[in-house]
Amino acid sequence: MTEARRTVKKPPMREVLAEAAFQLFLERGFERTTVDDIVARAGVGRRSFFRYFPSKEDVVFPDHESCLADMTALLEAAGDGDPVATVCDAARLVLRMYAANPEFSVQRYHLTREVPGLRTYELSVVRRYERTMAEYLRGRYLGTTDGPLHAEVIAAAVVAAHNNGLRTWLRSGGEGDPEAAVDHALAVVQRMWGAAAGDTAVQAMHRGQDDVVVLVASKGTPMWRVVQKVESALSEG
Repeated sequence: MTEARRTVKKPPMREVLAEAAFQLFLERGFERTTVDDIVARAGVGRRSFFRYFPSKEDVVFPDHESCLADMTALLEAAGDGDPVATVCDAARLVLRMYAANPEFSVQRYHLTREVPGLRTYELSVVRRYERTMAEYLRGRYLGTTDGPLHAEVIAAAVVAAHNNGLRTWLRSGGEGDPEAAVDHALAVVQRMWGAAAGDTAVQAMHRGQDDVVVLVASKGTPMWRVVQKVESALSEG
């Protein structure tokens, strides 16, 4: 028994505070719960709370900062593949964060629906994800016609599609496979904006016996897409 006790790890203080806060939010409501109430339930001092959370609103979203950092790292490490597929993969990090704790995620969803201030706060968090993806896309579309516009539109489309699938799952009470709903929604974005959609903009028209490839490309087509199509055509046959 002594050895077993030694191996039991206490949950991180951030999780302890978040759990205490949500217990109180469910019992008393968000507005009637104070920081003093939360730290009393968690058995810590006020200083401990503000070491982890700037405000009571932040405790409702304890995992978004680390998720945003993971998203930034993923995009910075991305190679030269389809940028739309890359930002869709980045959006899936947010999904996995929610899916890791379905009960908490469903409780948070209902709480943000009931408290207008939290809904506003949530929108600001979502906007940070969108800006991070748009910044990455602007770099990938640098020097192309309407590159900044495409970056903003695609980032907004990815966020909208992801949120549609995620909220479908949350409204169900966290039942079923959340990835299926989100994958379906993101597939719509990739069909519209991804490399497959680029086939209409860049087409390998003919490969002759002397390995000559003729391409038709719309003005402003990203150079990475032209190169991708040339390499694909040369590797065939």
